[in-house]
Amino acid sequence: MRSLLFPFLPLAALAAPVHAAAAETSPVAAQAAVGSSSLPVAAQDPKVRDAVEKALASGPAGTRYGILVTTLEGRELLAIAPDQRFMPASNTKVFTTITAYAGLAALDAAAQGTGVALESSGHGAPDAALFGRGDARLSSAEDCTRDCLATLADAVAARTRKVHDVIGDDTWFADERWSPGMSWNNIPSRYGTGISALTLDDNEVAVTITPAAAGQAAGVGPAAFYRVENGVKTVPGSGNTLEVSRLPMSDVLVLTGTIGAEAAAVTLHLGIDDPARWTAWRFRQLLEARGVRVGGQVRARHRAPQADPAATAPPAMLAQLPPLPLAEDMRIINKLSQNLHAELMLRRVGRVAGSGSIADGQAVLRKVMAEAGVPQEGYFFADGSGMSSYNRISPRAAVTLLGWAARQPWGMAWRETLPVGGVDGTLRGRFRDTPLGGKLFAKTGSLNASRALSGYLVTARGQTLVFSTIANDVPDERDGEATAAMDKALLAVAAAY
Repeated sequence: MRSLLFPFLPLAALAAPVHAAAAETSPVAAQAAVGSSSLPVAAQDPKVRDAVEKALASGPAGTRYGILVTTLEGRELLAIAPDQRFMPASNTKVFTTITAYAGLAALDAAAQGTGVALESSGHGAPDAALFGRGDARLSSAEDCTRDCLATLADAVAARTRKVHDVIGDDTWFADERWSPGMSWNNIPSRYGTGISALTLDDNEVAVTITPAAAGQAAGVGPAAFYRVENGVKTVPGSGNTLEVSRLPMSDVLVLTGTIGAEAAAVTLHLGIDDPARWTAWRFRQLLEARGVRVGGQVRARHRAPQADPAATAPPAMLAQLPPLPLAEDMRIINKLSQNLHAELMLRRVGRVAGSGSIADGQAVLRKVMAEAGVPQEGYFFADGSGMSSYNRISPRAAVTLLGWAARQPWGMAWRETLPVGGVDGTLRGRFRDTPLGGKLFAKTGSLNASRALSGYLVTARGQTLVFSTIANDVPDERDGEATAAMDKALLAVAAAY
C-alpha cells in the first residue's frame, strides 16, 4: 500500500512537458440534465447543435461537457451548459494573462530584476544576499546570455574574495509557495514546484536514471540539491516502472522500480520546495567557481503573508539585472502552459499596488473581470495557473472575457500568445491536417479528470468566432477520447459557419 505521506509519482508526471467518476449516462443525456441556463439563450441552428451533440457523444460516457460559441460581437451561435461551472485547469491562465495584459504598462514600469547586495555579517566577511523581484527567467545555465545568475556572481567576485553566508531573499512576495487546492502529490514534480520571488531555472532540477546490466542497480545522476536513495533495479527488456517520492520540504529523493537494460536513459524533472534557498545554493557554486571563498552557510529569508513588505528598507544593490519585457513571458505562460510563470505573474499583478500575495493578485483580477462584464458567479480562482482543484469557470465567463479582450487595443498582441492549432505550443499536435490547422488560437487545459480549450477560431467562411469548451468528470485514462470529442465539436462548428 502506498503511504499518504510519501507522494509516489508515475514517470509520466515527471518526464512529460508541463501542460496543469460520474454516473454511466451518455454525454448528451448528461448535458440535457445540466445544460439549461437561467439566462436567455439565442436561437441555435438545430443542424449545428445536432452535429456538436453527435461529436460529444463519441466521448467517454459520464463526461460532463459545456460549450459556448459566439461571434466577436457576442451573438450566441451554440450553447450547451454555458452557465454551469467547471474545473478549468490551465484555462485559468487565460484569466491571469488577460488581467496582466490589461495593466501591462504599469507592470513593466514596476518590474525589477534580481539583485545582489553585500551585507554586514558580524563575522568579518560580508554576507552575499540575492534579492528576488519575481523574475521568472533567471538562469544559471552554462550557455546563459541573458538574465544570468553568473552576472551577479561576477559582480561579487570583482568586489571581494571572501563572503560569510550566501542568502536567498524572496521577501518581495509573500511566502505562499503553494496555492490552496494544490494536490499534494504534485508538489515533488515540476508541475508543483514552489513559487518564490527568487526563482532560478524554473525552480526545477533534473535527475537522469541510466540502466546498467540486468540485475544491477541503475545509475542515477546528477541529483543537484537532493540526496538520493536509489532503489531502481535494472531488468531485462526496454520498459520501466520508475517511481519517485519525496516528503514535502525534504531533500531526500526515494527512487524505486525497474528500468530495462535495453531502455534509453530517463530524465525526471523535479520541483523545488524552497526556491530561495535553491538559488542561494546554486549561487554559492558560482561564487566558488570564481575563487570566492564561502565561510558560512546557505540560507533563505522569507516574508509571512501577513507581514508588511514596506517594513524592510530596500538594500543598496551591488549589482542588479535589468528586467525582461513581461509580454515575452506571457508567450511562455500560454504557449507552453508554464505553471510557475503564471503564478509569478499573478503575484506581480498583486505587487504593483499591494503586497504581492495571491489575494492581492486576485483583487486586481476581479476588477478586470468586472470591467470586462464577466459574471461574478461565473468564476472562482484559488491560483493563477490552474493547478488548484478549487478553481471554477463557466464557458460564458471565458467567452465573455475573450470577447472583451479581442476589442482592446492590446487584444491581438495577447491573442498571439496563445497556442495555434497544429502549429505550436500545446496545440502543436492537435488540429493538424484539419480545416482548423493554423486557424484556431486557444489555451488548453488538462488536470485530473478535466480538459478545456478556450479561444478563437476562423470558420470555413472566414468568420472569427469566440469559443470555450470544457469537459469534466472524464473517466480515468480516457482523457484522450474526451479531447477528441471536443475537437470534433469545434470542427463541426467551423464547417457550419
